[in-house]
Amino acid sequence: MSSPSQTPTGQIDVDRLKLDFPILSRPTHGKRMTYLDSAASSQKPAAVIDALANFYRTTNANIHRGVYELSELSTAAYDEARDKVANLINAASPRECIFVRNTTEGLNLVASSWGRANLNEGDEVVLTVLEHHSNIVPWQLITRERGANLRFIDIDDEGRLKIDQLDDYLKSGNVKLVGVTQVSNALGTINPIADIAAKAHAAGALMLVDGAQSVPHMPVDVQALGADFLAFSGHKMLGPMGSGVLYGRRELLDAMPPYMAGGDMIRTVELYESSWADLPQKFEAGTASVADAVGLGVAVDYLSEIGMAQTRQHEKEIVRYALASLREVPDVTLYGPEGDDRAGVVSFGVGDVHPHDIASILDGEGIAVRAGHHCAQPLMTRLGLTATARASFYLYNDETDVDRLVDGIMTVRRVFGLGA
Repeated sequence: MSSPSQTPTGQIDVDRLKLDFPILSRPTHGKRMTYLDSAASSQKPAAVIDALANFYRTTNANIHRGVYELSELSTAAYDEARDKVANLINAASPRECIFVRNTTEGLNLVASSWGRANLNEGDEVVLTVLEHHSNIVPWQLITRERGANLRFIDIDDEGRLKIDQLDDYLKSGNVKLVGVTQVSNALGTINPIADIAAKAHAAGALMLVDGAQSVPHMPVDVQALGADFLAFSGHKMLGPMGSGVLYGRRELLDAMPPYMAGGDMIRTVELYESSWADLPQKFEAGTASVADAVGLGVAVDYLSEIGMAQTRQHEKEIVRYALASLREVPDVTLYGPEGDDRAGVVSFGVGDVHPHDIASILDGEGIAVRAGHHCAQPLMTRLGLTATARASFYLYNDETDVDRLVDGIMTVRRVFGLGA
């Protein structure tokens, strides 16, 4: 794997690093592509792409089911990827890391397995209005089924959580779980997870963290955070689509019933009764997506070599520059908090231009941004919006990408006659 270099000041050398991402050299509409949609899905370095191809060329076999060489090599590669993930988030054991397809599957696993076994009539689950649909809809379904209730923490006008509302909810003694995104995918708000977890635990509740937008971008230590569960996706952190992880404290996972049943998650099967395999196999029914897990492991290697603290610092600097630059553009409205409690996400509007029109014009300029409700419709409703345009940054973006975004927005203004 090529080694991303740093400048003499210790900063990420983005020009050097971009060479590791083949797709970034691909033109869009005949223009140099500026990719600003990493919150949806990141691009992949050649090391990850090569790892996938290499696995299928040299190692492809089903895991845990053969004593022949290929199967043993495949199993070892799969287990090694789990070790890398566990080290990245400081899990106490690799067995606490369950391979899933994405954050959504991980959150659904918790809601279905833990929720069905532990929620009863009158119990409460506390979420926030910042949540992605993946951390709302599963809890709607399971609380309705179990007769439990949902509560939501609101935000202030800058997009920060009103933590005093959590204190009020916890006083009831009925809260069994608090579920919070560590970073809002729509506003970039970084939430104080460790503080929230301490409050939840003091009230006897568990702490579930949506780490889809945090694990790829900053140091995440599940033990320091006090996370009982944390889910994240590989495709947002340079890894393959179809790869992801659910972390759960071992005693919780041990007590939970299986989420899916079938091959590889069993210890014994009789005609009328079965027993379950130990962790993590208990929650990994069927043929595993081994190549995707291996690719995720290589993505972890790549990020670890750069350093998660360096990645976070780089994004802080890019976002500061982006916010300062966009504030100078007439007709631009910015959403989300000011200050360093913001990740590499900038949602914005341009006058009364529909966000889809903004994104379409920017696409014509070779600039890829997201437009829509970002799977956060309750948040859009809270903000009085139907949609925003969203630029999201990663370690392969720099100030020149921000400058191109600003130039593209000026084109939007000209097309719609703003400021004429």
